[in-house]
Amino acid sequence: MTRRTLPEREGRRAPRSWLTVALMGGLALFLTAGFLGLGVWQVQRLAWKHALIANVDARIHAVPTLAPGPAEWLGLTAQSAEYRRVSVAGTYRFDRQVLVRASTVRGTGYWVMTPLETAHGFTVLINRGFVPPGWKDDGGGQSASVIGLLRMTEPHGAFLRANDPAAGRWYSRDVAAIAKAKHLGSAAPYFIDAAGSPDPDALPVGGLTVVSFPDNHLVYAITWFALALMTLGGYALLLREERRLRGTSGGAG
Repeated sequence: MTRRTLPEREGRRAPRSWLTVALMGGLALFLTAGFLGLGVWQVQRLAWKHALIANVDARIHAVPTLAPGPAEWLGLTAQSAEYRRVSVAGTYRFDRQVLVRASTVRGTGYWVMTPLETAHGFTVLINRGFVPPGWKDDGGGQSASVIGLLRMTEPHGAFLRANDPAAGRWYSRDVAAIAKAKHLGSAAPYFIDAAGSPDPDALPVGGLTVVSFPDNHLVYAITWFALALMTLGGYALLLREERRLRGTSGGAG
């Protein structure tokens, strides 16, 4: 009669070969290194995001500077200029303004984008603020001095619909497209979100700029580091189980 080993008699599996255990260890180390690398990257992203938020917060509350002229346009980027507090003076061209679909805390409606011809020979689009559907512009005074936040052009809107300049339907604040459709000539590659009016009932409603940066990097970092620990812990349990099986098998002889 053939004598069975103890693991076979008790329905237990046989120990894995040491080669298999070693290969699994190599995989565990590879995964751990990858998870740790991703965790460190998220920590670095966290530091970068906090620095960005602090920088933007400083720009928003800074003393206004003159809106950048043509000599500065090539060097403007979202990282260097977005949300910079600026001032500009000139003459509104109400005959060339457009309404851009908007969804705000006040509901759905439109952003009023009015060209402002400056004394420095260029035009800049001013987002005068939000208006509800059916709003009619009374024109107001043409000369204006505006303080607001510099915003980079937005060729891709939130409504996932393409602008239709010919029909006068606008879904994104695409400065280049608006400038071309309205023949604005030398137009700045940015627009300015005008500050709010002291009158709460005044239209358009300015000062509705939403400054928000997703900041989930700490959660992601903890997740990656936890996966690294779980991988090492899982392999440690596997090694303990393999030693136990070998010890049981060895004692059955």
